[in-house]
Amino acid sequence: MFVSIKQSARFVLILLTAVSVSVCAKAQTDKIEGLWYNDVKSAKILITKDADNKFNGKVVWLKEPLKNGKPKVDELNVDEKLRSRPRLGLPVLAGFVKDGDDKYTGGTIYDPNNGKTYSCKITYKGKTLDIRGYIGISLFGRTTTWSRAE
Repeated sequence: MFVSIKQSARFVLILLTAVSVSVCAKAQTDKIEGLWYNDVKSAKILITKDADNKFNGKVVWLKEPLKNGKPKVDELNVDEKLRSRPRLGLPVLAGFVKDGDDKYTGGTIYDPNNGKTYSCKITYKGKTLDIRGYIGISLFGRTTTWSRAE
């Protein structure tokens, strides 16, 4: 079958456009976006940036998703109305803004193991994130290290 030069040029132009859009989209992804294991590798958290340029994270995988044969729920939440929501899909990081090259501040972290929410800051360290949850000032807190999930 004969393909004209005009058709070939159109195909190449479409291909180059698709590749450049893909490269641009990849370039706009922030370094903390993506999948991360929590400190004990019992969950994977997907960190994304929302339309307001704030970073949030939700649980997308659990090593043990069931309890007594049923999906785990947020049973320890201080708000009784939220205790029946599933742990899978649970928002655990909210409202972080980039603060310099490797720091993210102004957000909160929710701990489903005790049902409490803490102020939090994140420090990017290549293949790991230092997650510091605290009450009041960061001096009174705890740091855990999350690792990049492949």
